[in-house]
Amino acid sequence: MAKVKFGYGWVMKWILAAILIAAGVLMLLNDETVVYATTGIAVVIFSIFRVKPLLKTLTKEVLRTINLIEIIFDFIIGGVMVYVAFAGKSSDVFWQDIYGYILALFLLSRGIIYFISMYYFGEKTEPVKFWAHLIFIALGPVALTLTFQGNKIITLLVWVLFIFAIGGAVYLSFDGYGGYKKYREQSKKLNTSKQPKKEKPVEKGTPKPIEDEVQEKETYIN
Repeated sequence: MAKVKFGYGWVMKWILAAILIAAGVLMLLNDETVVYATTGIAVVIFSIFRVKPLLKTLTKEVLRTINLIEIIFDFIIGGVMVYVAFAGKSSDVFWQDIYGYILALFLLSRGIIYFISMYYFGEKTEPVKFWAHLIFIALGPVALTLTFQGNKIITLLVWVLFIFAIGGAVYLSFDGYGGYKKYREQSKKLNTSKQPKKEKPVEKGTPKPIEDEVQEKETYIN
């Protein structure tokens, strides 16, 4: 009988969905710390995991230098955000006010370097990447303007992150549901697989007479 393969990825997806929902609720309760920590960790990850693949695939030395400077700059920004979050300074007025400038600086630097690489150095790109960086260029001035006007970017951003968290949780939940459904189908196959048929035992009875002997007996009688 062939072994039935089971997938347990749905368990991890449901656990991650629960974590995202909890994180989304915590963002609303303690927005400054969670927003600083989330964006800081995201920027650090974005910086670290880009280094080797990006520098290895860029064909021009000037592009490698420009992007390496940007990565170091982004890493410093992310590190500052993480420090502020875990040092308990995110609730200070200074760090609440400066958050908008840090975010705008990150968005604008990423967008500007992308378009410089594309237009001045002939770096080819795809539509999704183009529109994403165009949005970065648009959101940078918006963040600066709102900060100049005295609006708390953290309060606005926490709702964006909350929506992303709930949306991600819903996606993982339904994706996990599909995985669990397949798991149950495989479990059903395991329990309803055909068992080899057992041969029925031959019943012991009175041996039948051979036809030749019967005919000889009939002839003798006659």
